[in-house]
Amino acid sequence: MPQITGNTSDLKPRQLHRLKNLSLRRIRENAPVSQEFARSLCELSQELSRQIGVLIDRQGHVRNVLVGDAGRIFIPELPRERSTRLRGLRLVKTHLRHEPLSDEDLADLTLLRLDYITAITIQDDGLPEFFYNAHLLPGKSPGYELEKPVRAGQMREDLRETIDELEVLFRREETRLKRASPLPRALLVGVYTPDMRRKRSPEDSMAELRELCSTAGIEPAGEVIQRRPVVDPATVVGSGKVKDISILAVQEGTEILLFDQELSPAQATRLSKLCDLKILDRTQLILDIFARNARSRDGKLQVELAQLRYLKGRLSETDDNMSRLTGGIGGTGPGETKLEIGRRRVEEKISRLERELKSLKKRREINRKGRKRTGIPVVSIVGYTNAGKSTLLNALTFSEVIAADRLFATLDPTTRRLRFPEEREIILSDTVGFIHELPPELSRAFEATLEELGDSSLLLHCVDASDPRRAEKEAAVLEILGRLDLLQIPRLNIYNKCDRLTPEEVERIAENDDCVTVSASTRWNLESLMIRIEHELFLEKRRAKATAASA
Repeated sequence: MPQITGNTSDLKPRQLHRLKNLSLRRIRENAPVSQEFARSLCELSQELSRQIGVLIDRQGHVRNVLVGDAGRIFIPELPRERSTRLRGLRLVKTHLRHEPLSDEDLADLTLLRLDYITAITIQDDGLPEFFYNAHLLPGKSPGYELEKPVRAGQMREDLRETIDELEVLFRREETRLKRASPLPRALLVGVYTPDMRRKRSPEDSMAELRELCSTAGIEPAGEVIQRRPVVDPATVVGSGKVKDISILAVQEGTEILLFDQELSPAQATRLSKLCDLKILDRTQLILDIFARNARSRDGKLQVELAQLRYLKGRLSETDDNMSRLTGGIGGTGPGETKLEIGRRRVEEKISRLERELKSLKKRREINRKGRKRTGIPVVSIVGYTNAGKSTLLNALTFSEVIAADRLFATLDPTTRRLRFPEEREIILSDTVGFIHELPPELSRAFEATLEELGDSSLLLHCVDASDPRRAEKEAAVLEILGRLDLLQIPRLNIYNKCDRLTPEEVERIAENDDCVTVSASTRWNLESLMIRIEHELFLEKRRAKATAASA
């Protein structure tokens, strides 16, 4: 049955009856609206001094009658029932102030993927004046086409053919985009306050988000950067900007809005309703990458725990699956909601995972004590993600640890033995890469893994020398080491990937920093690195013992 919604609270029974009669009418499929229907719509709109709109399906049936105020109508949430580009509904509405289609009308056309929109202005005698029409147009900016205003006798009679042609164009555009890249497309959105901009520039943050997208298998279709004094608590970007971003996302053929910060559950839910798109944030993206790359039992448990902690606060009561009631076993009343059951099960699983991780932590502690008894020094490679830590481990120990040119390729700690002359040897350990604003859930999940860094005799800080943002990333790593109380451990800076630099640039780095310059992929200058590690671990210890003995 057609629905009558909107501003109807103070209407008279006779007026409500006339609205109901409108909802029972049928319009010809090949015309946006018939002259008789347009006249009835305009007469009633002028009598009520309110805009009236109707949503009509492709068979000509009225699905919804919408009553607004003098300046706008209110469109209810429409079901997501169509998989094609167009929704299968056209909107016909009245305008009381002789105005053409507004920006809000065109936004509704775009965001709701309507087949067609028609705005009818009204003469003083209550009859239709001009008909303003528009329809979507794929692949071209601004994404829609405005037609010339016409009078009643000039309305087009080929609407159904036009819609069929548009459906073909939209399918071709979707095929073209999939051929260009089969990956899901996302519009990247970054909102930056002055405090955020002092830590790093929006451009650098967006560049890293693009790298994360590449690792996660997402195609960035565009970017929106907004500088605000404070983040909007409801929608992050502000309600007006949400509409602009949503329109841009539809025009670019994207199905995901990806935010370069963590969203609260309320913000994510509100944005999803306003945009009718999938909403992801930086934390979700990193969690997904971690879940793909975890290999060991320990790593998988840590990532699963982080995901559950993130999910726990995002179980929404508005979810249809969660809002249904289930009967209580052996009890009276409706029992628990599915939402409550879901939350309890998540909490139970979190507790189980925490117990398993504690057991694994005890096992690691036993292994660490065994290593301490042998007296073999532990050297840990730390650094920003994708700095070449795993490649360096492979080059030094002739191993085959997974090493790839993407973020977080290695999650599971890997240890190898490295032998020096005079029968000396060390344990070389590769750790998970660091990143700006590592999600709290992941920080907590990987605490046990990072605790092992505290037993290190030396930290090798691996830096991508070819990265133009290396100073900023170095500072981020030092900040994380400070939070872990690891800055007191001796540290050696290693500038990796020097094969991508000119000899002059490599010489300049070596002059300005107490470091070792290497190329792990080509094995250039690894002998110098070995000598420096041996000096830091063994010769310095021998000198310290000699000094203590003489004193």
